[in-house]
Amino acid sequence: MNSHTVRTYKSAEKLAREDQLAWKVASVASDSVPLNADVVEMIGNRIIDNASVAAASLARHPVASARAQAVAHPLLPGATVFGLPAASRVSPEWAAWANSVAVRELDFHDTFLAADYSHPGDNIPPILAVAQHCGLSGAQLAMGIATGYEIQVDLVKGICLHEHKIDHIAHLGPSAAAGIGTALGLSTEVIYQAVQQALHVTTTTRQSRKGEISSWKAYAPAFAGKMAVEAVDRVLRGEGAPSPAWEGEDGFIAWLLGGLKAEYVVPLPQKGEAKRAILDTYTKEHSAEYQSQALIDLARRMRPKIGDLSKVASIVIHTSHHTHYVIGTGANDPQKMDPGASRETLDHSIMYIFTVALEDGDWHHERSYAPERANRPQTVALWRKVSTVEDTEWTRRYHSHDPREKAFGGRVVVTLADGRIIGDELAIADAHPLGARPFTRPDYVNKFRTLAEGIVAPAEQDRFIATVERLLELKPEELGWLTFTVDADRLGPAAAAGIFDWNRQGRVT
Repeated sequence: MNSHTVRTYKSAEKLAREDQLAWKVASVASDSVPLNADVVEMIGNRIIDNASVAAASLARHPVASARAQAVAHPLLPGATVFGLPAASRVSPEWAAWANSVAVRELDFHDTFLAADYSHPGDNIPPILAVAQHCGLSGAQLAMGIATGYEIQVDLVKGICLHEHKIDHIAHLGPSAAAGIGTALGLSTEVIYQAVQQALHVTTTTRQSRKGEISSWKAYAPAFAGKMAVEAVDRVLRGEGAPSPAWEGEDGFIAWLLGGLKAEYVVPLPQKGEAKRAILDTYTKEHSAEYQSQALIDLARRMRPKIGDLSKVASIVIHTSHHTHYVIGTGANDPQKMDPGASRETLDHSIMYIFTVALEDGDWHHERSYAPERANRPQTVALWRKVSTVEDTEWTRRYHSHDPREKAFGGRVVVTLADGRIIGDELAIADAHPLGARPFTRPDYVNKFRTLAEGIVAPAEQDRFIATVERLLELKPEELGWLTFTVDADRLGPAAAAGIFDWNRQGRVT
C-alpha cells in the first residue's frame, strides 16, 4: 500500500491532477488486477448478506416508498428491484435507490470502522444496477465491487468525517463512483471526474443520526449511490467536476473538515496490487449499530451470572469514545432513553439494546424493537439504570491498526442492590472474523434463509443462492438473476395493511 498525504492547497499552488486524491483513487479504480479467490468468496457473501436484509425489510414503509419511486421510472434494459420479477426493469439510478434503502433499512449488513465509520455493502446496489443495465458479466461486477470496498475502506482509514459532523456517505459517493468505473472499464480521467462529482453532491451532516432519527438514515446511503450513478453518467456525457474536490482552497477539507492546516493520510494499493480491503470488513449477526454487536453477545453471556434483574442497582458500560458519544449516554440525547422513540433511534441506544439483550438473552430484528417491547415497565426500569463512560484504553483499542488489538466492545460492570459487583468484557463480536464464531458462507446463507422465511419462497431462495455461487461465471443476461421475486400475498399482514401494492400497481396504496 502507498500512503498519500492529503491537505488543502491554495489555488495559486496549482496542484497537479496526478497529485490529487481523486486522481489517485481513479488510478486504483482503473488498474485492472485479478481478484484473489478469498476476495471473490467474500464478495459473494456480501451479496447474500445484502439480500438477506433487503428481504426482511421489504414490507417496511421506507422501503415500500423507495420502491414505489423506482417503479415510476421503467427503462430497458434497466436494472432489477428486490421483490419484483427480474423482467421488471427500472432506470439504474432508481434501482440503486430502492435496493439501497432495502439493504440499509434494518442496519443489519456489513460494517467497517476506523478513523470514520461505514457500511461498505452500500456500494453493491449502485454497482450492481449499472452492471445489469449495461450488460456486464459477473466477473466485471465482482471487479467493480472489489474496488468499491477498497476505496471505501481506504478513505475510512484515512479521513475522519464524524469529528466535523459530516455524515459517512461522503466517503460512499466517491467509492461507488470508483466501483462503477472499474466495472465499466472506464479510463482514469473519466473516473477522476466522476469521483469528484460524487463527493461534491453527497456531503451531508450527521444530523441524520442524531436526536429524532428518521427513515432518512436508510435513505442517505441510497442517495449517495444514486448520485454516484448519475455522476458517472454525466461524465460519460462529457461533463466535468469541481477540482480539486478534496484539496481545493474552498473545497472539502478546507471548509468541511480540518481546515487549511489539516493533513490526512490515505492508504491506497500500489499499481498492480490486489484489492483486498473487503476482507477487513465484518458483518452483523444482530440488527443493531455495530458497536452494540459485542455488547449484545456480552449481555447474553452475563445474563446467567446476574440472575434476578430486578436486583440490579446500576449497569455501567466502559467503552470507546465513539460508543459513548454516538450510541451511549455521552450523546446527551433524551430520545435514547425514550420508550416512544423510533426504531432508528433505539437502534442507536446501547442502553436500550443492552437492556433488552440482557432480559431476553437474544436479539431479533423486529421483536426487539416493537413498541410493546420497548414499553414494558420492567424494561424501562432496568433501562434507566444503564449508562456509559468513555474508557481511554477502549478508545485506543478502537483506533488501533492492529487487528489483534482493535476492539468495538467494552467492559460492563453490574452493581446489585446488595452491593455485589459482576463484571465482564468482550472486545469483538462473536461473528467477527477474529471472534468466537466467525461468519463463513454457510452462516451468510443461513442468515438469508432466516430473514427471507415467509417472504421469499424456498425455491426462489435456492435459485438466488445458486446464482451467487456462480458469480464469476455469470453471463450478462444472467446478471438480472441476482435478485429475488416475492409474491405480495407472502408478506401477509404488511400487504393487507395497505403498505404497498407494488406487484399490481407499482405504487404506494
